[in-house]
Amino acid sequence: MAQQPPPARAAGQISPAEALSRYEELLQATSEPGCEPHWRFYLTTKVAPTALAAGETEKAKTYALTLLQQAATLQDNWNYGNAIHVGNLVLGLIALKAADVPEANRLLLEAGKSPGSPQLNSAGPNMLLAKELLAKGEQQVVIQYFDLCAKFWKLKDGRLEAWKAVVIKGGIPDFRANLVYHLSAWRFENWARLRP
Repeated sequence: MAQQPPPARAAGQISPAEALSRYEELLQATSEPGCEPHWRFYLTTKVAPTALAAGETEKAKTYALTLLQQAATLQDNWNYGNAIHVGNLVLGLIALKAADVPEANRLLLEAGKSPGSPQLNSAGPNMLLAKELLAKGEQQVVIQYFDLCAKFWKLKDGRLEAWKAVVIKGGIPDFRANLVYHLSAWRFENWARLRP
């Protein structure tokens, strides 16, 4: 059977691998004298999930661990809650890919322990790992995750409660944009404005 060509991309859209390369160039620039550590922290929040999307699992793991280490020293930074959420989700997705469901469960709950952030408080948490765990029958941990996220997600419009009701009945909710938020920044990045 002939191999199908890859789907056409929208104008201006780049692949995860291309985005990873761009983020890594920007990260390299943060090692120059005078560059703020906050800028590196912000970029690492983006590069960790981008590496995962690009299929670079080891890089994704390294960046996620680095992100959590950075977070430990930058707890007063506005990006702290994003870092806790994203770092643990990336590591959880990696654990799940390695068939370590207990570790993926633990990391999902760690992601839910984020204190929130301007982005998390409005758009809400990412549900990709939760969805993958639901597909493996892990309803209880996902409900616990919803409860943790309710502490920071103020503009949820009843979504967590509705999702919980679906999970209790044995279903998998339609998480829509919450499958993309925080883990796919590279898709929407304004590269022209992203400079250290």
